[in-house]
Order: sequence, then C-alpha cells, then structure tokens
Amino acid sequence: MPESAVAEPREQETENMPTMGFLDHLEELRKRIVYSIIAVAIGCAACWGYRERIYDIMQRPIMDALHKNGLSEKLVFLNPTEPFNLYLKIAALAGLFLTSPFVLYQVWMFISPGLYRREKRYVVPFMISTIALFTCGGYFGYKIVYPRALDFLIDFGRQFQPMITIGEYTQLFLSIVLGMGLIFELPVLVFFLAFMGILTPGFMLKHFRYAILVIFIIAAIVTPTPDVVNMCIFAAPMVALYAISVLVAWAVHPKQRAARREKRAT
Repeated sequence: MPESAVAEPREQETENMPTMGFLDHLEELRKRIVYSIIAVAIGCAACWGYRERIYDIMQRPIMDALHKNGLSEKLVFLNPTEPFNLYLKIAALAGLFLTSPFVLYQVWMFISPGLYRREKRYVVPFMISTIALFTCGGYFGYKIVYPRALDFLIDFGRQFQPMITIGEYTQLFLSIVLGMGLIFELPVLVFFLAFMGILTPGFMLKHFRYAILVIFIIAAIVTPTPDVVNMCIFAAPMVALYAISVLVAWAVHPKQRAARREKRAT
C-alpha cells in the first residue's frame, strides 16, 4: 500500500482531533476534580454507617496474631478524639475505593481529548486493569504480607505486654496494604510510559538485573520486619509484575504498533 494512502487517514484523524486552549484545560480539570470530590463525599457518607464493620476487618490480622501468642486482644487509644478521627479516615478511604471507577473515569475524560480515536478504546481496559491490580495488591498485602509481618513482630516481643494504639496500627495497616496496591499498579504505569514512547521493552530487558536489585532494595525498605523471608515475599510479586510490564511495553510501544500496522497493510 502506498505511504500516502496510510498517511492520509492519520493526517485526517489529526485534523479531526478537538483542540483546547489553556483556560479550557483548566476549566475541564476543575470540572473533573469537582465531580470526583462530590462522588468521594457521597461514597464516604455511604461507608460511614459501616465504619465499625470495616474496622473489624482491618483489625482481624492483629487480633489473630495476639490470639496466637496468648495476649490481650484489645487495641487502645490515647486521645478522646482518636476513635472519631480514625472512623472518619476509614470512611473516607472506603468511599474513595468505592467510587474509584467513577474517579478513574473522570481522569480518563480529562486526558481523552488529547488522544486519537483509536487510542480511546483503551478506556475500559485501563479502568478494569487499574482497579483489578490495586485490589489484588491490597488483598495480597492483607492476606499474606501483613499477617506474616505481625506474627513475626508479636512473637518477637511476646515477653512484653503490648499496648498497640488504634492510630499506630491503622497507619501500619494502610502503609502495607495501600503500598502493595500501588506496587501492583506497575504494569499500568509502564503501559503509559511505553505508549508515549518514553520506555521501551528493550531498555527494560537490558536493565533487568538492575531492576531486580532495585526491587529487593525497595522490598528491604518497605518490609516492616528485618527477616529475609518477608523481604522475599514483598519482592516476588514485584519481580513478576516487572516481567509482565516488559510484555505490556512490547505490546503498546509506538514502534511495535507501527510494525503491526505495516504488517496488516501489506
């Protein structure tokens, strides 16, 4: 097929793309932020009535660890306002997670005017993969990483009487669970970087050894315990996600997309 025949639809598609000025972009950003805040506020209000049930799920790992070591299954607070602030934070985070599909859709609606028509078909995979990966990461942290870390820490200090505050426990819980959820978003980040041509699969493969080193350094920093087993538990999914990210980069990189278009054209 002649190059002019291929270039013509591209030029026509570029001409048909909507153009927005700087003030229009700011207005669009303000509108999407307002919609997202309203949605999260509604989600927070809906989750407020279930705050105690949500926290019961959150504190289950520490209760199991205390029970295994024959210790008192009770958390404490040092400030009269701490329980109220804690429930407010829980309701806000639960509301954010509940409304995350709508918030992500607002993010997509903000960036979609700058995309070609063929690129807008990624909206559904983007939303599904982002939510699914974050959920899998949080579940992995809640079911595997966090209980093992608590078992190690509580067992290590079992000769002492623990006085664990609800604020400190919640902070540790969110650090691990949300941290694992964010770590599992690596393929999505690589998708965008590779899609824009910033990151190539060849670069990722060439520096695979250095990536493994960085992954284990990160795992050693974020692991709440000093033992090697928990560090490997943190690092293993990160290595797997890096390998998946290489495949994602290969699939969406501009050179690979151009090669597939040329193959279809011939």
